Amino acid sequence: MKTVTPPLKPHRRDLPLKAGTRGSPLARAQTATFLALLRQFCPVLRGMEVFEEHIIVTTGDAVQHRPLAEIGGKGLFAKEIHESLQEGRIDFAVHSLKDLETTLPEGVTLACTLKREDARDVLILPSSHAAVDAADPYAALPHGARVGSASVRRQAQLKHARPDLEFSLLRGNVGTRLAKVETGEFDATLLAYAGLRRLGLADKASIVLSPEHMVPSA
Repeated sequence: MKTVTPPLKPHRRDLPLKAGTRGSPLARAQTATFLALLRQFCPVLRGMEVFEEHIIVTTGDAVQHRPLAEIGGKGLFAKEIHESLQEGRIDFAVHSLKDLETTLPEGVTLACTLKREDARDVLILPSSHAAVDAADPYAALPHGARVGSASVRRQAQLKHARPDLEFSLLRGNVGTRLAKVETGEFDATLLAYAGLRRLGLADKASIVLSPEHMVPSA
């Protein structure tokens, strides 16, 4: 007796496809970039309203006054988004890869990644500050300067180079961090160059740090 396997039915979803994203300006800019690339890759999508952005507030966004390590780690920027994906409220999600845990939840797949952006970090000083020497960028920081950062990696490297510096927790979106340096709440901060570029704010970098001065995260 011969067993006949029925043909696979095409996988179809109702339009528009729901794209899950965090609500920060950077997250939305990255989502817009990804959706634009999808339209470019698939000509049939051009000119069609096939995507619908769904902004999801994550625990990592909601709790800004504590270090991530104290509240569950970087996975908290993705937890609620993945729950929405598992429950069918969205069709796919767009993340920064750095915000994902090593092991994804059951039923969630890393489907693709975009071409790697510039991975270097930048030093942010008040706009009134003089030009920074690329050969010795940390010399621009006064003795005992207060540096705002939530990154253990950045703090450890900068502390190694300048033990006199003081570090305080600084979380929030890119605009918030830039503003707190500009208003003098902090003397400096460190940000990802990729994020500034995606927001059209690359000119806000006082200096782009070479890997010799700050080893990138990826």
